[in-house]
Amino acid sequence: MIKAVEIKVLPSKINDHTYLESTTFQKAGIKFAHDLFFVKMLKRSIDSRSRQPIYICRMGIFDKNELSIHTPHHSKYQDVSNGKRVVIIGAGPAGYWAALELIELGLKPIVIDRGKDVQARRRDLKAIQQDGVVDPHSNYCFGEGGAGTYSDGKLYTRSQKRGSIQKVLEQFVDHGATEDILIDAHPHIGSNKLPIIIAAMRKTIEEFDGEVHFNTYITNFDIQFGQIRSIITAKGEKIEGEAFILATGHSARDIYTLLHKLNIFIEAKPFALGVRIEHAQSYIDQLQYHQQPREENLPAAAYKAVCQINDIGVFSFCMCPGGLIVPASTSPGEIVVNGMSLSRRDSVFANSGFVTSIELDELSKHGFNGIFASMDFQAMVEKAMFEAGDGTQSAPAQRVADFVNNKTSSSLPSTSYIPGILSRPMQEILPKFVAQRLQKGVVEINKKMEGYHTNDAIIVGTESRTSSPIRIPRDADTMMHPQIQGLFPCGEGAGYAGGILSAAMDGQNVAKAIFKYLKV
Repeated sequence: MIKAVEIKVLPSKINDHTYLESTTFQKAGIKFAHDLFFVKMLKRSIDSRSRQPIYICRMGIFDKNELSIHTPHHSKYQDVSNGKRVVIIGAGPAGYWAALELIELGLKPIVIDRGKDVQARRRDLKAIQQDGVVDPHSNYCFGEGGAGTYSDGKLYTRSQKRGSIQKVLEQFVDHGATEDILIDAHPHIGSNKLPIIIAAMRKTIEEFDGEVHFNTYITNFDIQFGQIRSIITAKGEKIEGEAFILATGHSARDIYTLLHKLNIFIEAKPFALGVRIEHAQSYIDQLQYHQQPREENLPAAAYKAVCQINDIGVFSFCMCPGGLIVPASTSPGEIVVNGMSLSRRDSVFANSGFVTSIELDELSKHGFNGIFASMDFQAMVEKAMFEAGDGTQSAPAQRVADFVNNKTSSSLPSTSYIPGILSRPMQEILPKFVAQRLQKGVVEINKKMEGYHTNDAIIVGTESRTSSPIRIPRDADTMMHPQIQGLFPCGEGAGYAGGILSAAMDGQNVAKAIFKYLKV
């Protein structure tokens, strides 16, 4: 690259390559350059602080002889038919990126997942949405691709030092994502496109003689003299390996219980819990872009909200512009909600988690103690939401201003949540200290984003799977469990990640640690 410059671009010009090129050359002070150089956009973001939103673009100027196209990683993979076996428990982003990294390193990944392949999962998601039937092994959290596949596919993390974000994004492109994710400040794929990409990743794993097995539910670990030797499945199969990656996701409560039963160290950790808050997307566009309707080349507006109430955080989480609220329960008898968007983000609704931090000392004051303090509290709230409903996946809901004023809503607006919503006093269903903090949080955030506190918006309960309520400890250097040799906790379920990108990077790092452990 010859030079990089930053330019400001009106939305109406963002797709005009001739304009971008000439503006870039002008900013760089280069004349008569078209025959010698070419311009490529490196990064773009939106600045909506003024009345006119603009794109901030980092543009690169390249010599025409330079190769600037994306180079796929497939050439780095190798046949692992004779490689040492590494069993990966969980086919989410941590598990699949660990598998791809292992293949680069010459190790043979054996990926197993309790759920179904990404296409077969669709039928079970339809059953939750339309019939209220929850399959505990195949749902929005469990199955190929993990929770991220059918809950938006946002590719953003603040964990810049955890690994190679660029490599993860490029591997997405290798398997079918558009190159836009390489330049957007907040890249997003969409739950309609992710299944195809995830299936392509499985094909790559299998192409180089890795293995992927679905409908494989673990019932026990075979541990001998402090070292894991194999896992036992519900079918009585024994799957052996020389190292084991535990990447089961943040909702695998039965795995946590099994580990505790086997006296394998786990520990409680703080998490966050609250509701989903849903506005009309046009309303959020007006708040963020100061225009209605929004300009053609502007995406559905997003927001990030955070405040402190008595020194404890209240914040937005997993904001889904142009999105839908979906049922994310993993067991019958509970109500859990999450958000997702399709690639075009063209729903008329915008939703976000609106949650507060739940600290361990706070839980202790309310009678929740021990290893399962956070998990038990989480489960209690989810069960209370179900019991406040009608026995289906219809979710308790309330208008936002009514919630703040402790008033049951006499009616509810339309919603994106397909199973339906029921008017309920959320301040009575939620634990009192959680409800009060959320109420004060709405008021505080409204001071920064005037209009956020509106009775045309609703809250829907409960958003409780923000992160794992349990941490499975590991050594900082070896990334191995301090008690069980050969066991490598990984990703969100182990408490070391918080989204697709961070989980994928953690998978890569664990794979590298296993390579060192096996002294290949």
